[in-house]
Amino acid sequence: MQSLPTAGRWSVYIALAVLFAVACAFLAHWQFERNEERAAQLALVETNYDAEPIAWEQALAQGRFDPAQEWLPVVMTGRYLEADQLVVRNRPHGGTSAFEVLTPLLTDEGGIVIVDRGWVRPADEGTGPAAIPAPPSGEVTVVARLRPSEPLPTSGRSAPEGQVPTIHLPVVATQTGDETITSAYGILVSEDPAPADAPQPLEAPTADPGPHLSYAIQWILFAVMGFIFIFYVIRTETRHRHEDDEDTSAPGRRDRDADDEDAILDAAGPRR
Repeated sequence: MQSLPTAGRWSVYIALAVLFAVACAFLAHWQFERNEERAAQLALVETNYDAEPIAWEQALAQGRFDPAQEWLPVVMTGRYLEADQLVVRNRPHGGTSAFEVLTPLLTDEGGIVIVDRGWVRPADEGTGPAAIPAPPSGEVTVVARLRPSEPLPTSGRSAPEGQVPTIHLPVVATQTGDETITSAYGILVSEDPAPADAPQPLEAPTADPGPHLSYAIQWILFAVMGFIFIFYVIRTETRHRHEDDEDTSAPGRRDRDADDEDAILDAAGPRR
């Protein structure tokens, strides 16, 4: 780099600063988008979470899940199919890798809706859950909040029999029956009649907006700092060049410095 002419070297510095700023701007824009997505999620929770329940058939009138209805409470009547119950593993509840209980509900209309009835702790031994409280028997009226199907795990991990790695409804449907609805499932709010014992209820979604806005601002500051650093490098090089020019413009300076050093040594006494 030092072999380049000064103007060429500075051009490289500035080009690097510009490229760094472009990368920072891209990352800042990405964080701003994530912040907007998070804000939209929070607005959806605020609108739907405590809304009055509507009929399941009304919510899925077109036979598919509308993302604008996520967290909306729906009411269903039917009977639980306890024999086809599953658990989804590795869910972070109670400071442990808990299991969420997925119980199919055969509705009066004939469809099977997956109801996430809450979570239970892992068993003291083995890879399964602790004892799972039984769902109400006979006809039951269920209020649940709508959630979309989860994606399959990117790691490709599987689960033992009777368990699933995520609430991916098409996979769940292969174990619970052909009539299982795969467009959405429900997180339990209430059951009537209520059982004497039930899984732990799932926590409400957090209202934390996340760090995305602060990350975006940090990337913008990094871009500005890149230009400040390049300005500092150019300014330092300019100052050093001016100092070198002053040295070379005073041809007797080196001789005067040598004479001053000799005078100091002579004053210190004879040399040995």
